[in-house]
Amino acid sequence: MKNLRIYSITKRIQKKNIHSLVESLASELNFKLFNLEINFISDKSILEINRTYLPHNYTTDIITFNYSNVSDKIDGEIFISIEDAILNSIKFKVSLSEELARLVIHGLLHLLGYDDQSSSNKKIMKRLENKLLYKNNFVLLWSRKNNISKNPS
Repeated sequence: MKNLRIYSITKRIQKKNIHSLVESLASELNFKLFNLEINFISDKSILEINRTYLPHNYTTDIITFNYSNVSDKIDGEIFISIEDAILNSIKFKVSLSEELARLVIHGLLHLLGYDDQSSSNKKIMKRLENKLLYKNNFVLLWSRKNNISKNPS
């Protein structure tokens, strides 16, 4: 997909599948991709981003920066902590690939103007995430070469 760049601290991220997922979501959610970077980073890196740009002193699974003023034109960056995604996959008893797909979907929904600050908005966003995740059949975003461990490399 044109104008989509994916960066990762590990070679186990299946970039081709992320392109397919984003392309499917663009069709389903009717948006145009102007510019999007999806970055799979360490928990230390996401903590530094959180401290620098969002005065929060904690790690999180995803941070999204939206640079567009138009709701159907994606221009932004998504940062996903692989370590936090691993912990989420264990906590929620889902595969790491499913959790990564959910986070990509979650980030794109934020870029489209969805927010999860209130409990009612969070429910709306979660329902749409689930619908899109299942519709895209848990697109495999993580290589199954080795067992999942705390070490993402």
